[in-house]
Amino acid sequence: MSVQRKPAEEYVVVRHRPGYRLRRTAILLVFTIIAALTGYAAGLAQGGFRFSSAEESSQVLESEVEKLREDFREARQQLINLERGRAIDEQALNRARKIIVDLETRIASLQSDLIFYKNIMAPSEASKGLQVDSVTLTPSRTQGAYDFKLVLTQVGNNKSYISGVVAVNVIGLRDREKEVIALRDLSEDIEDLGVKFRFRYFQDVEGTLALPEDFEPIEIQVVAQAEGRKSSQAERTFNWDDLTEN
Repeated sequence: MSVQRKPAEEYVVVRHRPGYRLRRTAILLVFTIIAALTGYAAGLAQGGFRFSSAEESSQVLESEVEKLREDFREARQQLINLERGRAIDEQALNRARKIIVDLETRIASLQSDLIFYKNIMAPSEASKGLQVDSVTLTPSRTQGAYDFKLVLTQVGNNKSYISGVVAVNVIGLRDREKEVIALRDLSEDIEDLGVKFRFRYFQDVEGTLALPEDFEPIEIQVVAQAEGRKSSQAERTFNWDDLTEN
């Protein structure tokens, strides 16, 4: 017997969309991982790891690096799975890849900080005491100007404070003649020939310097002189091109 359909009866047509639910789930999964890891890395960056205790900084950094590595491996595996299944659109994949690259950069930065603290706490016999650790230069928005950062460290015996002054000179050529210009004469952030310092583990000296138009820089010379019971001197010269080549 045939079944008669009622004229008023409505029919709903459900279109089958293969992979839609999987695609949506995959996209949500990737962005959840991205959001979590980005927030985690941002939190580490904002923390700065500039604690009063270098031992504490080293331990925290080591723990955070390992945790970030674990999360990074999980995110990368999820990305590989999604790429294989082609269950996510190209835009989401590109964003996920960028986040992975950013995390790799952040891990490298944390590892560098970790090495910095470990070198302070467990130095070699030849590198104890007051040290000129590094100088960095970053081009500023103004032509011929650079943001600089000098890092001084006390390696090994850092149970008590060390104090003194540090002088910085930029060595170069003007009209083919050698000239030495004190950092004080290039930077409004530095008032004295010798910048005073006092610290247990490390201290940063930061500011902006502007070069004369007719001056060709060649080197930066740093001389740090500790005073009092820990009297000592540390000197180091940096090639200008090496500091600005990146």
